[in-house]
Amino acid sequence: MAETRPIPESLPPLPPAFLEFLRENGLDPMMYSMADTIPRYIRLKPGMEPQIPEIESELKCHVDKVSWLPDFYAIPPEVQIAGSKAYQQGKIYGIDAASGAAILALDVQPGDHVLDLCAAPGAKLCMLADMLGSTGSLTGVDVAKHRLAACRTMLLKYSLGDRCRLFVADGTSFSILPVNCSLGSGEGNIFSILNRVSSLPVILPVEHMKGCNFFSVDASGCLSITGSTGFKDNGSTFSEWTSKRSWKDRQKSKKAKTAGSPHLTSTSEPELIYYGKHSGLVGLRKCDVLRPSADDEALTSGYDKVLVDAECTHDGSIKHIQKFEFWGWKTLDRRVLDAERTDNLLHLQLCLLTNGFKLLKTGGSLVYSTCSLTVAQNENVVQQFLCEHSSAELQKIDSAGNWPCRSGSIFKTLRFDPATSQTSGLFVAKFTKLQTLIISNRNVVL
Repeated sequence: MAETRPIPESLPPLPPAFLEFLRENGLDPMMYSMADTIPRYIRLKPGMEPQIPEIESELKCHVDKVSWLPDFYAIPPEVQIAGSKAYQQGKIYGIDAASGAAILALDVQPGDHVLDLCAAPGAKLCMLADMLGSTGSLTGVDVAKHRLAACRTMLLKYSLGDRCRLFVADGTSFSILPVNCSLGSGEGNIFSILNRVSSLPVILPVEHMKGCNFFSVDASGCLSITGSTGFKDNGSTFSEWTSKRSWKDRQKSKKAKTAGSPHLTSTSEPELIYYGKHSGLVGLRKCDVLRPSADDEALTSGYDKVLVDAECTHDGSIKHIQKFEFWGWKTLDRRVLDAERTDNLLHLQLCLLTNGFKLLKTGGSLVYSTCSLTVAQNENVVQQFLCEHSSAELQKIDSAGNWPCRSGSIFKTLRFDPATSQTSGLFVAKFTKLQTLIISNRNVVL
């Protein structure tokens, strides 16, 4: 753990209402004086280490390796990376070290199916994609289509979209599970085979059915259909994704813009705006892939890893709060300090965490994080969630041994803050889903 850095003595120009918000939440307003002392962070795209001298030349500054976080480097806070050749050519990412730590806490392994439930603006999504490499799958979800479109742009820029799919959807109700990669894709996948010969007797090796949500095999080895297969549905299948949209899609988008609502409601159907060639969708029927999951189906067919970086008041991000000096402090009152919005945020955070956990398979890991430093949006949400879910258990983050952070007020949770960590503020909690036994529609934790 790093030593706490001294906080400057001069108080930044913050409005009285925000100072009261900080006081009520036990936060020191002096941390907002540290903006000029906290470095900006970049992450190198894997394989770019030999080009560090060239990157330094393009950024016009020295980059310092972050000893506790692989592939991360610190640069002076005044350096702007967006206009640099290194950023435009996809050699580096702009992402805070604390956010990188939250992703590292997931411990993504080759072959994992990963869900980023609040994916925008995309830097975390790209890090997850880099960690997966050429295995597994990555699903990104966000309620704002224009922000998720920015994620798509990032994935394509860094050539990371091959195994990804992006859904515009409400993260509190999203219920689409990962495609079972054992089914394959294209003409040879099991659905294509069955659809072509559905009128004929079919004998298939049982191993081809392993992990399939639509079939079950009884003790005698007989195959039975347990869910919708799409055999009787002559609807379209997924072909390779293209950026060219059909006339129907363009009209739908135009209608949505006319309606003037950039966000979905909890009853809106998810909209798939991107999927990679090896995301597992090509060749499958849309009705099969996009169907909502059944109760408890995720226990065996859910995601291996889930990231819930929830919407919050962003009070832990000094650079974010600084922007209100230009946007106007009244905007801060509306976005951060409004009591009704804060109450809604707490409910939203709990719902996002709850739904993310619902989509997690047994034995999987979920990381919940916010860039708020308030107890209400962090420990209180975690405590309420644990009280309501007996199958949830907090996990120790093994990789955090040398991280410059401190423990949260709940054991095994972590807090990054500007003074201690020289990063933006971030709260991190990691959960696992314990095995449950279903008896008469009741889940019993084993």
